[in-house]
Amino acid sequence: MRDLTALPNLNIALVQTTLAWHDRQANLEHFERLLEQARGADLIVLPEMFTTGFSMESASLAEPENGPTHHWLQAQSVKYNAVITGSVIIQAADGSHRNRLLWARPDGEVLHYDKRHLFRMAGEHDHYTPGERQVRFECKGWRIRPLICYDLRFPVWSRDAQDTDLLLYTANWPGARRLHWNRLLPARAIENLCYVAAVNRVGTDGKGFAYTGDSQVLDFQGETLLSAGEADGVFLVKLDAGELAAYRTKFPANLDADSFQFV
Repeated sequence: MRDLTALPNLNIALVQTTLAWHDRQANLEHFERLLEQARGADLIVLPEMFTTGFSMESASLAEPENGPTHHWLQAQSVKYNAVITGSVIIQAADGSHRNRLLWARPDGEVLHYDKRHLFRMAGEHDHYTPGERQVRFECKGWRIRPLICYDLRFPVWSRDAQDTDLLLYTANWPGARRLHWNRLLPARAIENLCYVAAVNRVGTDGKGFAYTGDSQVLDFQGETLLSAGEADGVFLVKLDAGELAAYRTKFPANLDADSFQFV
């Protein structure tokens, strides 16, 4: 059994900001400036579709695997000696378009997670192919499971069956459904007995939809450790594995959880 108390603290930077509509270069230059404020973090989290905004123009905007943003993330990860992650529109090797979270590590490796639940109310399911598997990554020994925006609404997919320490959501979640975002995130923390970090954008996109941010970090009881509100900027927080271990020992509800398999 893992000894969580042996893990170091995990320093996270959440980058909540506006996005230039369909302009990869402008967005990458913007994030390069912001990343200077995240120096010292172990994990830096960018919003969903951070190079384009939440767009259904997958055919014209998709990058190839190992494309320019892939290489940009590699370079920034090495520069800041941190994992850097966020989702991008990708054309996969099989020709399908994916809303793909890229997980760039300082050693040069880039892993990925494909968004499982596609937001049909915006037609995302007509323009993208859903992911088929959960993934779990590690950073400084912490077990982290990334999810993307609409995934938040589906507790079975978010359910911890892998001894997860941190659930990580990256999103373009509109202000019109702000209440849902702020209620679902604590629920995911409480039911999974783990930390939750969630990054959203602010500003208005090219379709006229407004985003109100509310990027946040919650502890295993759903208590707020960090709340960005509607501010534009970089927000830092430190997670303590010892506190997580102590709570799981005191209140081991996970031992009574139901077993299941995805089919």
